[in-house]
Amino acid sequence: MTLRIHNSLSRALEPLAPIEPGHVRMYVCGMTIYDLCHMGHARFLVAFDMVQRWLKASGLRVTYVRNITDIDDKIIRRAVERGITIGALTAEMTAAMHADLAALGIEPPTHEPRATEHIAGMLDMIGKLEQKGIAYHASSGDVNYAVRRFPGYGKLSGKSLDQLRAGERVAVLEGKEDPLDFVLWKAAKPSEPEDAKWESPWGRGRPGWHIECSAMSRALLGPHFDIHGGGIDLQFPHHENELAQSEAANGTPFVDIWVHNGHLTVDDTKMSKSLGNFFTIRDVLRRHDGETLRFFLMRTHYRSPLNYSDANLEDARSALRRLYTALDGLDLPEGVEPDWSAPGPAAFRAAMDEDFNTPEAYAVLFDMASQVNRTRSPELAAQLRALGSTLGLLQQSPRAYLQGAKALDSAAIAERIEARAAAKRARDFALADRIRRELADDGVVLQDTPSGTTWVKA
Repeated sequence: MTLRIHNSLSRALEPLAPIEPGHVRMYVCGMTIYDLCHMGHARFLVAFDMVQRWLKASGLRVTYVRNITDIDDKIIRRAVERGITIGALTAEMTAAMHADLAALGIEPPTHEPRATEHIAGMLDMIGKLEQKGIAYHASSGDVNYAVRRFPGYGKLSGKSLDQLRAGERVAVLEGKEDPLDFVLWKAAKPSEPEDAKWESPWGRGRPGWHIECSAMSRALLGPHFDIHGGGIDLQFPHHENELAQSEAANGTPFVDIWVHNGHLTVDDTKMSKSLGNFFTIRDVLRRHDGETLRFFLMRTHYRSPLNYSDANLEDARSALRRLYTALDGLDLPEGVEPDWSAPGPAAFRAAMDEDFNTPEAYAVLFDMASQVNRTRSPELAAQLRALGSTLGLLQQSPRAYLQGAKALDSAAIAERIEARAAAKRARDFALADRIRRELADDGVVLQDTPSGTTWVKA
């Protein structure tokens, strides 16, 4: 089956046809690292990790670039507030981000460029835009992009310039020809720290946000590549501006397929730091394990809004436990690959090949889990686990997952289980029941089987 992906540019499902056969080049706008990542960030990070995993599972070679924005107004402001250098702040936040991503099972991208490593490429692109008459050096000292000089501006957002102008609430800034014009190079301000300034043909300053991604993607993927991704909130203006400046500077098409994930919401309102309704990944990991968070974030189709709540996370945890319970107690062979000719894997593949439809793929996993529960077939269970691996799921020991990721005193639990067994042998059922209740209060659920008593974390 041909993999079809919803293209935000055409607003339709399109077959993936890599520019270089067998090799997909993908760029995803990454983090602006001035603070800890929140769950809204986790949504796009997991979504595109899922995408690159499925591309690889489909037999494609993937060059995946996810950048780090390490120079920005918010970064400068936060560094000044804390009285530290920009480099110290971004190093601290990058390390925190990597720890959070590892807990969510997110694989490192092929390349993780930092904006400050690509200043020369940005200056080159800005120079080309100025030579072509699309960029101008304003009286403010900034270099701006003149959107009305690029005929295709608005094609990604689907709005005309007049529609965009009518909705523009920002007043005309000094030196701008049009409120829609955006900055390519920001002139340095005396109040800004020295590590936020670079030399340029237009004077000391720093790059605008949009040009950063255009330069990094061009350097690592070339001027024309297959997939560009990010959150739906980036479609306009960030991605619209990237497209305009890249096509104007390079003289080629920029991206074949644009992919945008839906918002993570809280009470149906977008989660964001500016609204104050956000939860950091780190906060949530104190209450839920990383695989449960990953499972939850892929449970809804990547393009649909996903509502965050503890109740929804608890429900996801219960669902994931059902899959692990089906695998528990079976001797699973290692290194098994999905048998795509078998009914379950074939249905799973059909779902994923239709715009990464994880809800339908999950339904296949639960159908297979039901079959495993009925048949106790290690071969079928191995296929279930192999399919889970394509989504970064079900790779832990089932027993370890069911007993909880937190360090429980297994020896003490075993002693209590033996004490309960002794009480039952002595027909002291009141004591046996009390031990069961006490363990349940501690989050330990006993399971009596013909071969003995085992336990799982509640």
